[in-house]
Amino acid sequence: MTSRRDWLLQQMGITQYQLRRPRVLQGEIAVTLAPDTQLIIVADAPPGLHEPLMRDVLHALKLQPAQVMTVTPDQLQMLPETLNCAGWLLGVESEQTFNGVTLTSASFNELISSGVARRALWQQMCNHDSHLFTHP
Repeated sequence: MTSRRDWLLQQMGITQYQLRRPRVLQGEIAVTLAPDTQLIIVADAPPGLHEPLMRDVLHALKLQPAQVMTVTPDQLQMLPETLNCAGWLLGVESEQTFNGVTLTSASFNELISSGVARRALWQQMCNHDSHLFTHP
């Protein structure tokens, strides 16, 4: 239902704009992407990059922790709409567009405890090997 104010503005031909990220104005801190970021890991509770499984995945992708950014789904919404890097959705879903490859997997805790989940992630990494990072 539109308010009287909205109706009056519409009658006068005044276009109202709606903020895409209103939480920024409500005091949430904006998230910025470092220029050397190669991978964004999105998780409800992002794991530390020092965890053994994370170190193994980053090693397989030939990435250093400094090239990786971990964010929550809410923080992801504060980044630009199109990101020029790969993404790893770790137990979450997102409509975010990554110009690189988008990997999806179970949550971090499930990856640790499930060989099936780890194999599924590994298979994605192998399938996208030519599109992933080819650093020497």
